[in-house]
Order: sequence, then C-alpha cells, then structure tokens
Amino acid sequence: VQLQASGGGLVQPGGSLRLSCAASGTIFSIGVMRWYRQAPGKQRELVAFITSGGRIDYVDSVKGRFTISRDNAKNTVYLQMNSLKPEDTAVYYCNADLEYYRGTSYRNTWGQGTQVTVSS
Repeated sequence: VQLQASGGGLVQPGGSLRLSCAASGTIFSIGVMRWYRQAPGKQRELVAFITSGGRIDYVDSVKGRFTISRDNAKNTVYLQMNSLKPEDTAVYYCNADLEYYRGTSYRNTWGQGTQVTVSS
C-alpha cells in the first residue's frame, strides 16, 4: 500500500494550490488522514487532519486559508491552499492510519513529499 501525493509546485504569493494524496493497494479502511510540512531547517509540523468521522483541525498559521477534505470512495485526502504566503514554502507530506484488513491494527503510513514553493 502506498500514499501518493501530488499537486505541489511554484506559486506566487496570494495564489492557490491543491494537494492530493491517494492510497493505493488493498485497504479495508482509513482512519485519520493528515498533512504535514517541513520547511528547510525546521522540524516537520502537522498542518491539518481529518478523521473518518469528519472532524477537522488546523495549525493556527493556516486557519482560514487551507481546507482539508477527503473522498473515502477514492481513498484520497486533499489540501486546498489559498492565499499562500512565502512562509508556506515547504515539502508537504501526507500521512494516514490504514487498516489493511478488517480487525487488524491501523498502521501509520507516510507518503512521499511534494514541494510547495511560494515566491514572486
């Protein structure tokens, strides 16, 4: 099972990007899905999460600008990023708790990163 992230790129300040992360392979269910980011020289930080029941939260620095959502039928999580700032520049990683088979423990799984650069 893999988590495949896409959608990063170069955008000007004030612009928008939409990140996607799809889980491929045999999965019975997905629990919490998350987006993290890591800027150069900084620790990785949790940006947003969404539970299977739809509970959502964000780090304060992105509230009002970023929106996390998920499509359970597609095993995909999205991160809509609006009003981007240079300080949003980072490698963004998706992360999810995957239940491979019914009744087994959830496994925390990371996707590969996708670079987001906000610059004029």
